[in-house]
Formats: sequence, structure tokens, C-alpha cells
Amino acid sequence: MTEMRAFMGWQVLKALIKERSLLGPLRLMAAKLGQVFQFPLSFFHPFFVSGPEAVRKVLVTERDKLLWRSTDPVTDLLHHGVLVTDGAEHDHYRALMEPALRPDVLPAYTELMRRHAGRVTSLWQDGQKVDMLVESRKITLLIVFDALFGVDIWDDLPRIWTPVLKAIEFISPGAWIVWRHIPRPGFTKPLRQLDEFLFAIISARRAAAPKSDLLGHLLDAGLSDDQIRDQMLTMLIAGHDTSTALLAWTFALLGQHPPVMSRLVEELDLAEPGSHPHLLDEVIKEALRLYPPIHLGSRQVAQEMDFDGQQVPAGERIFYSIYLTHRDPHSWEQPNRFCPERFAHGRKQPPFAYIPFGGGPRACIGAAFGQAEARLLVSYLLKNFTFVPLNSGAIHAHMGATLEPRPGVFMKVTRRERL
Repeated sequence: MTEMRAFMGWQVLKALIKERSLLGPLRLMAAKLGQVFQFPLSFFHPFFVSGPEAVRKVLVTERDKLLWRSTDPVTDLLHHGVLVTDGAEHDHYRALMEPALRPDVLPAYTELMRRHAGRVTSLWQDGQKVDMLVESRKITLLIVFDALFGVDIWDDLPRIWTPVLKAIEFISPGAWIVWRHIPRPGFTKPLRQLDEFLFAIISARRAAAPKSDLLGHLLDAGLSDDQIRDQMLTMLIAGHDTSTALLAWTFALLGQHPPVMSRLVEELDLAEPGSHPHLLDEVIKEALRLYPPIHLGSRQVAQEMDFDGQQVPAGERIFYSIYLTHRDPHSWEQPNRFCPERFAHGRKQPPFAYIPFGGGPRACIGAAFGQAEARLLVSYLLKNFTFVPLNSGAIHAHMGATLEPRPGVFMKVTRRERL
């Protein structure tokens, strides 16, 4: 056993150095050790689980044995945001925020989303090379601020761009996972600037007429400025960064599979106003399967758990891997292949084999919003522009706060002549 642990430790270290992310080591260990394993490094040994049954335990049947709140940079940044609170505190914040994100209110955001996509793309020149990772972030930032906080940040985008990126970098996997108090220079100023921007929005809204958006619900509930800031920053980071990654990966995959892109464009052109073709949903779902933006969930074990005979003691850190679950060969045929048709005609997957928005009582609060946004934006962009992929090398998955395509998704864009 000791020799096996040492061998795996060496293999894991090589994979970590080669890919510069945990994805390589995680795939290696899942292939060798199965769906439940402990990371075999002396300085980093949390437990990892994947697959439908293990995920069901974490998210539903034994979720009370786990805590979301932990001592890491996510909590340092979000303080008491809905994402990093437990129990009654979490339930209170979630109940306040859900009315602004219910599926029945989403049609009210349609024109807003289309307008912001149009503003960003109005700056594109025919034949220009654009990075869809960057352009998607511009659009989704404009949307999240306008839809949820009632603020048009078009003129502010240049000055908050770096603070937002630094906030995302602050909570992205890094050396802090194994050395909690590693010095991290360069974050204090941009994070302060982002806080000042959010507090200014709160102050202005307190003096303005009431609105029924998410910020309005938080104000009406009598929360303090600090409590509101925490929820706003949570929704800002989680709400725009996940949508950015989804849009970028969708265009990356379409660029790598021209026949699918051509078929989707044709179906969008023929679709009746107000409808969307099945292939659009299938492509988005398959992008979420292969590259789930939230690829890894972290918990603290409060009470000992058992996964197929593997004991996970209280006090340990446990990660559940959405990425590995979505590529589990026991649940998916040819799991690494881009195949939108696997979601065609109401095909069903095993419960908890497909969890891009988590599951159970704490499933992503913005799941419906994010899916509606993705459908609208992909449709809008493909109807109005042709996209020719320009990446000279492979696009790889980078484990940031979300799973990002690096070095970017470069496309030559040309405005289409609409009949």
C-alpha cells in the first residue's frame, strides 16, 4: 500500500506539472483508483468523489454531514454570501433572492440581454479577430449588473474590469489550497475598488425609487450594506463568470465541429420567432457536460461519511468533481466526445450523472437565468455574425473559479447580411 501511494504520488506530481492544473491528476487517479480516492501527496491529501451515487450523498442524502463554509479565500472574499453560508442563514438569503430569478420573470430580461449583446458587438469590425472569452465576459457583466442590480455599467466597464478579474483570480485554485496563509500580494487594492463600486451602487439605490430587481429585494428586506454587498458580489462572480465560461466553451466546441455549427445556424435561421431549435439546447447542454463552469465543489466534513467502504473522517476536506462525473464512462458512452445528440429527444441520463448546476436544495439559484441567457446570446450571435475559428493550437481547460478555455477562443467575425 505504501509503495502504491508513493507511485501514485509521483504520477500525480508529474501530471500536475505537465498540465499545470488538477484536471490531469484527477483524471489519472479516477482511472486508476475509481470514484472515491484521497489525494496521495503528503502536503495535500483531501478526499475526492465523483459519480452519481457519491454526488447524491454529498448533495442530497447526507448533505447534513457537510458544511459549505470553510476557511479559504472564497469565504474571505464573499464573507456571508449565500454561496458560503449554512443552515438558516443560507435559507434566509436564498429566500430573499429567489423571486428575482424565478423562471416566470425571465422573459422580462430578454430585451435587456439582446441590447447588451448588441452594444458589445456593435464595436466589432468585419474580419476582426476577437476572443470570445473576453467578449462573452463583457456581455455577461453588462447583463448581470443591469438585470440584477439595475445599473448600466457600460461607461464603468474599463475601470471595473481588472478588479473583477482579480476577484476571480483570488478565489481560483492555487498554492493557497495547500498553504493557506501563503502571501498573496496584488489583491488588496483591486478588491477594495470593487467593494467601493458595489457600496456606491447600494448607496445610490437607497436614495432612489424602489425597484423589484434582486437588489431591490435585498434592500426591502432591511439588510445592512455589508450583507447586501456580500450577496451582490456572490451573484456578480457566480452569475457572470459561469455564463462567460459557458458561452466561450460553446463557441470553442462549435469552432472545432463546423458541421454542427452550420446545422445550428441553419436551424436558427428557419426557426419561428420566439422559438429555438432543439439543437441549440443540445449544444449548450453538451458544452455544460464536457466543460461544466463550476467543475469542483468543496465541503468540510462535519460528521464521518462512508463511500463504498472508504471512510472519510470528520474534519477532512472533501471535493466532489462535476467534471469527472460528467465524463464517467459508467454513465456516458464515449464520454470525452462532443455529441450534442446525446441530449436529443428527451433522452434521460442516470440521476446525478449530469449536474452542471449542482443538485438538491442548494442547486444553483441562477440556473434558469443562466440557461435562458445562454440560449438567447448564442442564438443572437449566430444569427448576426459568421464565426471562423482562428486558434493556432489546442484549447485547454484552465481551472480558475470556473473552467475556462485557454489561451482563449479566437474567432474571425463578419456581420451577416440578413434577408
